[in-house]
Amino acid sequence: MRFIQPDIAKQCLLPVLAAIVFLQGSAVMADSCWDHNGSLMRLQAQGNQRWLSYEVPRNVLRKAGVQPGTLLFNGIKNGNWYSGTARVFSKYCPGSPLEYFVEGPVRGDQLQVTVTGTREVHDRCRPTGQYTTDTLVFTYSHDC
Repeated sequence: MRFIQPDIAKQCLLPVLAAIVFLQGSAVMADSCWDHNGSLMRLQAQGNQRWLSYEVPRNVLRKAGVQPGTLLFNGIKNGNWYSGTARVFSKYCPGSPLEYFVEGPVRGDQLQVTVTGTREVHDRCRPTGQYTTDTLVFTYSHDC
């Protein structure tokens, strides 16, 4: 039986382990573009974490301070179910989006995500005491 010297083993294994860690870290992150209500969104995924941000916001959102890179949703994917925090933007309070909980299914073909949540209605940045239910639909467009 032949044994490898410990120093030689370290010299050989360390670069291999470093390469594996690097490749795993870079391979886990994925990007795709999705349509949402007339805006182009970027979905970023790392493990079960999900982020949806505006890639090309529709014009009316620009008045509310939304620009490329503005985060609309962050949360997790558990099986075929998303849950997390969504944001609603207003031109009356740019830079201060209202955050609320949403959740919902991924369509069987993985090309559409629909999340729903209830949030308080605000009038010019002031809570009204009324609530509404929002449904956000994201439909796959292409790889970014």
